[in-house]
Amino acid sequence: MEMNQPVSANRCALIGMVHLLPLPGSPGWGGSMAEVLDAALRDAQRLIDGGCDAVIVENMGDVPYVPRKVAPETLAAIAMATSQIVALGIPTGLQILAAANRQALGVAVAAGASFIRVEGFAYAHVADEGWIDACAGDLLRARRSLDARVSIWADVQKKHASHAITADLNMADLAKGAAFCGADMLIVTGSSTGEPVSIEDLEAASTAGLPIAIGSGVTDKNAARLSRFADALIVGSWIKEEGNWRNPVSSDRVERLRALV
Repeated sequence: MEMNQPVSANRCALIGMVHLLPLPGSPGWGGSMAEVLDAALRDAQRLIDGGCDAVIVENMGDVPYVPRKVAPETLAAIAMATSQIVALGIPTGLQILAAANRQALGVAVAAGASFIRVEGFAYAHVADEGWIDACAGDLLRARRSLDARVSIWADVQKKHASHAITADLNMADLAKGAAFCGADMLIVTGSSTGEPVSIEDLEAASTAGLPIAIGSGVTDKNAARLSRFADALIVGSWIKEEGNWRNPVSSDRVERLRALV
């Protein structure tokens, strides 16, 4: 399945998050890569068993994040986890926090991931980690030099960030800017993790002519409705036990969501 295209004309893809435990180099690192890999593979297998079409690996446990600077040992750990999940046979994406987009591309190439989620692709913004510059020019040149078949899924008005500097642009403008810069897919979110996206933002982003993924706030209460406005739903919180992103994935919750989409 090419993950820069809708699954079909009338089916929305369900994409589950594999949130890695704290990795080497982060404040919460627990000292055992075996534990990190076991947890990652457990969650990935539950997502597969529940009916997900793809997964995204993310170093969510590495809080607080450092913008664009990720320790070599952290990158090595992400590559290990990603390659083992790719080997399960499901299309696999990757995001490395915070805004380590060039590093994510390199890991994706080495580990066999199909796509990367990119924050700060076309416009700068202020995140909780600090200033995030746009990266489209450098990133796409690196992808070309590597001859990499890795799709770019670009966040538009990314959650957990202030976009006052682009306040003179509306959602349609920002989406078209990301499309102009070469994104393969657009991701629209609410203001923070777990916050639902607005239908108005989805409709505005769709004017850019690219596939749309919803990147926050999907639950069993809104999944059926939201799936009519998007090509993919990315879910990280609700599919976990008790709906808490820090908990393991719940296969039952994945199955319930799959049935609704």
